[in-house]
Amino acid sequence: MEQISDEELEAALVALDALHALHALHAQREHACYLVEERGAHYLLSVKGNQKNLARQLKSLPWKQIPVLHRTSERGHGREEIRAVQVASVSGLLFPHACQVVRIRRRRRSLAGKKSTGEIVCAVTDLPAEQASAGDIASWARDHWKIENCVHSIRDVVFGEDARTIRTRNTPAVMASLGDIVPRTLRALGWVNTASARRAHTDPATVLQLHGIT
Repeated sequence: MEQISDEELEAALVALDALHALHALHAQREHACYLVEERGAHYLLSVKGNQKNLARQLKSLPWKQIPVLHRTSERGHGREEIRAVQVASVSGLLFPHACQVVRIRRRRRSLAGKKSTGEIVCAVTDLPAEQASAGDIASWARDHWKIENCVHSIRDVVFGEDARTIRTRNTPAVMASLGDIVPRTLRALGWVNTASARRAHTDPATVLQLHGIT
């Protein structure tokens, strides 16, 4: 992976998702401190259930008294998605450099029927209100979810990366690299649906042919 230069990272916003590691919150604290203190960058961090104390603190905030500052509605793929964004400035939060907390309520409704689903996502950022509005944060979060859907869901769902138990030496890194190479190759050859493409290349001969090896 190409290293990002100091000039490229300075003043940039880095969106971070929850890590599925034993000491996830500790690692995220280190990442936040590194970005802000050493690289002059900013962060937007999703808060998940494995961050119990921080999640509990965010849940205890008076969200009923905090107005919705940004709302969007989009239609596509046979459904409508409505997002309502609440943002509040904070001090003394259990996370380094945090200046604002975000609560995004997403509701998806099928256009063909009445079925609907919803979820609430919370996040923290070191950017103060004068540098990051509710609309800005909603846009950054949306872009991050697109990456999550396009990249991470393919690696986790289609290629089962999260379920792997390989831990020997450099094998996890090698498998992760292969998990990047294969989808890129499939897209370069015109496959739109990665899952279908994977099912079409299950025997060794077809896989070798896919990568130009005969």
